[in-house]
Amino acid sequence: MVSPAIALAFIPFVFTLILRYRHYFLLFYRAVLVRRLQDYLTGIPKEERAFQYVLTHAIPGDPLHILETFDQWSYHCEYLSNLGPQKGKILERLIYEKAPLSVLELGTYCGYATVLIAQSLPLGARLYTVEMDARKATVAEKVIRLAGFDDDTVELIVGPSEEVIPQLKEKHGLLQADFVFLDHWKRCYLRDLQLLEAHDLLPEGAMVLADNVIFPGAPQFLQYVKACGKYQWKLHRTSLQYFRAIRDGMAQLTYTGLKR
Repeated sequence: MVSPAIALAFIPFVFTLILRYRHYFLLFYRAVLVRRLQDYLTGIPKEERAFQYVLTHAIPGDPLHILETFDQWSYHCEYLSNLGPQKGKILERLIYEKAPLSVLELGTYCGYATVLIAQSLPLGARLYTVEMDARKATVAEKVIRLAGFDDDTVELIVGPSEEVIPQLKEKHGLLQADFVFLDHWKRCYLRDLQLLEAHDLLPEGAMVLADNVIFPGAPQFLQYVKACGKYQWKLHRTSLQYFRAIRDGMAQLTYTGLKR
């Protein structure tokens, strides 16, 4: 048995721990506990619940209003790991500056960033977006079409990225991507970047933007980018989407070609 004196001595430590990491505890509560409770009560996944909210409250054919409605849901109802407005402004600005004719997104999720990219593209450009989870892809498909984008602008590809990337040229007609947005499993960032290199899908000057490189983090990806000599890179310091107190960042890369 632990004596009362020892137990009391741990109280300040526990209190300090909770206070210091309170934002992470809140994230766990909103992202995990609330989701599981609502999954049990409703019998449908949170992504579908979010879409029903968007369908009820957003204006069809208005991409920006659809994104704002998603933000309202994520702030006030349930947490969704969408890109969010702060990071969305960075992505939107880079798309406008780069004006890419071909964009590849890895990690469609609910289609939030997909809609943001699509509404920022120049005339005649095309977005290829890849989602491995068929259930989430179904939600994303509905969100993309609700925003008013057809197959000529956005092609949704369902399957694991490591299987899709080698088939992009022959099966989907994507010869090279002027802009790549990485927002899928962080442990896959490095593998998939190297796959893009190996299959000659990155032209010189191509831009790659990778989300969540600080939290939850992609250390091997960042280490490779810094050391390989193939990229110019910078870090956009941000907060985690919908959690301003949790630090995060987006890595912006420019492909300069093979190291000499």
